[in-house]
Amino acid sequence: MPYCSKCGNQVGEADAYCGRCGAAQPAAPGAPPPRPPWPPRGPDPFSSVNPRTAAILCYVPGLGWIAAIIVLASQRFRRDRVIRFHAFQGLYLFVASLMTDWVFKPMATVMIPHVHLGGIVQALLLVASIVMMVKASRGEAYSLPLFGELAQRSVVED
Repeated sequence: MPYCSKCGNQVGEADAYCGRCGAAQPAAPGAPPPRPPWPPRGPDPFSSVNPRTAAILCYVPGLGWIAAIIVLASQRFRRDRVIRFHAFQGLYLFVASLMTDWVFKPMATVMIPHVHLGGIVQALLLVASIVMMVKASRGEAYSLPLFGELAQRSVVED
């Protein structure tokens, strides 16, 4: 039974890497080349994404939450506080929109049947998203009331 070339741990004849230290083992003659133990990290897929574009995408009504989560998970924007602020604020706008649809609209319809308060709130959230897309396209980090404060706290805690 062979031993690891680095730490001396016992390894199998077909093992390409040591189970203890992870060192590559010399290949036996005629053996296929060893595979890495995990896929190597390639270049960042977000390296070509403009930060302003990423910020704008976080506010797209209905789909911005996907872009916001991708931005928050991206290594490229890990240290960019402004872009992360836009991502969190976009997420909070999306959550407010969901809460309006699922909670506020049904309650408002039951309490005040002839006034469409839920639709008015949804329209205000849509206008806020559009305004934020314009602000983000100009490179401004405008803080919406309530949403901006929550986003700022999230960026600081992150």
